[in-house]
Amino acid sequence: MHDIWRVFRYLKFYPLNITANLIFNMLAVFFNLFTFVTIVPFVELLFGSSQPAEPLPPFALSQEYLSLFMTHSLAALKTQYGLWSCLVGFALVYLAFSFLSNLCRYAAQYVISPMRNGIIMRLRDDIYEKITILPVSYFNSRRRGDIISRMSNDLSDIEWGVLTSIISLGKDPVNIIVFAAVLIFISPRLFLYFLVIMPVAVWLIGIIGRSLRRSSTKGQTELGHLFAVLEESLSGIRTIKSFSQEGRSADTFDKANSNYTRRMIQVATRRELSSPLSEVLLTIGLVFILILGGIAVLQGELLSSVFILFIILFARLIPPVQSIVRVYNNLQKANAAAARIFEIMDADETIYEKPEAPHLDGFHENIVYRNVSFAYRTDQESEPIYVLRNIDLTIPCGKTIAIVGPSGAGKTTLVDLLPRFYDSTEGEILIDGIPITDLNINSLRAQIGLVSQDCILFNDTVANNIAFGRTEYSIDDVKKAATIAHADEFINLLQEGYDTNIGDSGITLSGGQRQRLSIARAVLKNPPILILDEATSALDTESELAVQQALNHLMKGRTCIIIAHRLSTIRHADHIIVMDHGIIAEQGTHQQLLAANGLYKRLMDMQSFH
Repeated sequence: MHDIWRVFRYLKFYPLNITANLIFNMLAVFFNLFTFVTIVPFVELLFGSSQPAEPLPPFALSQEYLSLFMTHSLAALKTQYGLWSCLVGFALVYLAFSFLSNLCRYAAQYVISPMRNGIIMRLRDDIYEKITILPVSYFNSRRRGDIISRMSNDLSDIEWGVLTSIISLGKDPVNIIVFAAVLIFISPRLFLYFLVIMPVAVWLIGIIGRSLRRSSTKGQTELGHLFAVLEESLSGIRTIKSFSQEGRSADTFDKANSNYTRRMIQVATRRELSSPLSEVLLTIGLVFILILGGIAVLQGELLSSVFILFIILFARLIPPVQSIVRVYNNLQKANAAAARIFEIMDADETIYEKPEAPHLDGFHENIVYRNVSFAYRTDQESEPIYVLRNIDLTIPCGKTIAIVGPSGAGKTTLVDLLPRFYDSTEGEILIDGIPITDLNINSLRAQIGLVSQDCILFNDTVANNIAFGRTEYSIDDVKKAATIAHADEFINLLQEGYDTNIGDSGITLSGGQRQRLSIARAVLKNPPILILDEATSALDTESELAVQQALNHLMKGRTCIIIAHRLSTIRHADHIIVMDHGIIAEQGTHQQLLAANGLYKRLMDMQSFH
């Protein structure tokens, strides 16, 4: 259970809570023990099962002497105050110990609650921080629904496992140790009989626990698949409806749901088996003790009152043992969830930042791709698949560079290497002569603005979406950026203007409106380097005209890298790069490439034909 112990390392942040919990649990156990110890003289004297010894024998550290001492003392109280007074006094003492025991138990729960919730809070924060650090390539091969499942249900399983284990491990071991010590003191031989069946119980419970862990791991995987199906259905609900595939989608979800349900039935069956199994084994031990202890009483080797106390304490030993068993099984289930959580936490970040990396404070000269190649693997054993090969490219400051080519040529990958969404497999990229791998990543990305075809907006106000990533800004700055992006004309028509919430992913806006908000965000960021990744390809003619006007304002005075399918939009670029199968096939101005009568000319003719 290596992974779940990594969760318990977070306990180091709560030393006072742990200490207070242990103290209160120990006090609760001792007060609870005293309530049962008082039963011995009560049975012996108040019900007349025996008479106190006269005189009291010499002191000896044994259960016989302590029992006789309590019986003798209570007999004196009975003589002095009467039977009913002793009974009332005994009842009050019993109630006092019971009240103190439960008060301490509540105090133990009270001090542990901030720790249990705090551990999950810290773990959740660490996972989210790790997710934001991981490179884009990490998420290309993983389903978002599965990641969401790990952040929600797996953490819930860990929380439940941690909760039960912290509460149980804070009190049950103390209960077991204290009660076992008293039982050994009363009758070592009877306690030894009980220990004979313990190895069998531990072995059977261990088998169930290992099976539970395997089933839990598979169950969490099935749940991740279920969430992935749900997330894909919600994202593609328009497509599902347009193709009338509601039935097929329901069947897919039903299959995933049924698989998860069957797996969780297996988990529940194994988990619930452990508690009755442990109780049966402990009851078998109790039966043996009743028989053997009864023989000892009949033969005069053990006082009847002491034997009654032994049976009562032994019965009190069963619940904490069962609780430990449940904790073991809960930890097995939580360990399966922790393994999935730490799979994310231990994922290779791939994009590393050197210690004390210098900050990039601006862009003044050029961007250089020097013999850059990029490849990826579908798995650890497969051959690398090259997306880019031996790219040599220089982008002077202040120039507009267009990148064109057929789908799959590597255009987006080429520009994604610049802000280090990925790192090149071979070669290097330099800004003003400095390799970007030597620079502080945040300062590098601060110099780059990105406007893509899939503009990402958040369920927030118009103003906050435009100002995303900015810590210091005024509403006037936001309005100025919106005006430059030609977005103010529709923002002012919204019911609450810049304070209007645009819904999930800006669903209340049209495609052109969302794109202009994305451009306004880039305007407010005011970066010296601008990347336009097919920013107008998905828009209708009217929206494209408005967005293109906004882009023209945005591009002024900046170094621009434009990825475009519509070649008519990049005729006036200072330099055009034509890519094909991961290499630079052609480059030059629009007129030079037309005159070369190569790939660019064929692409232009195809678009002119259509």
